[in-house]
Amino acid sequence: MLQRFLDPAVLHGISSLDLVAKTVVDGFVSGLHRSPDFGFSLEFAEYRAYSPGDDLRHVDWNLFARTERCYLKWYRGETNSQLTLLLDASNSMKFTSHAVNKMDYARYLAASLIYLSLHNQHDPAGLIVFDDEVRNYIRPSTRQGQLYRLLAGLEQAEPAARTDFAKPLKHFQEFLRRRGIVIVISDFYEQPETIVRAIEPLRFHGSEVVLFHILDPKEIYPEMKGPAILVDLETDQKLEVIPDYVKTQYRAKMDQHLEEMRDRTQTAGMGYHLLTTDKPLDRALTEYLSLRQSAGRIAGHAVAGRA
Repeated sequence: MLQRFLDPAVLHGISSLDLVAKTVVDGFVSGLHRSPDFGFSLEFAEYRAYSPGDDLRHVDWNLFARTERCYLKWYRGETNSQLTLLLDASNSMKFTSHAVNKMDYARYLAASLIYLSLHNQHDPAGLIVFDDEVRNYIRPSTRQGQLYRLLAGLEQAEPAARTDFAKPLKHFQEFLRRRGIVIVISDFYEQPETIVRAIEPLRFHGSEVVLFHILDPKEIYPEMKGPAILVDLETDQKLEVIPDYVKTQYRAKMDQHLEEMRDRTQTAGMGYHLLTTDKPLDRALTEYLSLRQSAGRIAGHAVAGRA
């Protein structure tokens, strides 16, 4: 049952992105075992006194009516971890071999992470859409209407131009004011060394960084029955190939690229996960919650150290 809610082919039939996000997250959360050991729990834990600046949505107004004292409900898993999503909207994200292209899959993933952050965890969330330029920037926030601002930003993100990781990452660093979780969603068709060099500075701010590598299954395991012409969606360059090339040289180059991406990102202290567009979204959501738990522990240690 859980897989049905997270299946991209099923999500493709849902008309609105907000309903996609709600379907995915509600299905995912309902399938979690509520355990404080993982920080995934949304179970009530305890009260704490209200302090000026606290979100009034968390006030227990029933308790206030009985006692005339203002307390907030605190839930296990709350760490106030700011989430910023960087979404690659370059032309290569249009590719697909089935119902869901890479761009749509990336939208479903981004929308689900945003919904989980804002709606379930009450954390600030923001978005940068980029190709060779920054096309849209929505500052992380929890203010009213933020969910729909971000979902609208995702809806408007259409593949165009080529990918340039340096410009959007430099732009982001200028606006990064606090540590949090940074997630980059892309097909990463660039030299791994170049990608890591562009993204690595985000770690210097104390943020947790994870890369979700989105590929169509046929990009990893292509099938050809005869000679064909491959077209680069970003440069329009053409390459005539035969099935033997796909089985040998192409596969070797792709395997090397994926291995180098994994090794270089992990060496740089970043998370890396390969996701194919025919697979459910649960792995990515689980990784986000794990990151959030880790960020919460780090923040807790930092506060204790300043006390």
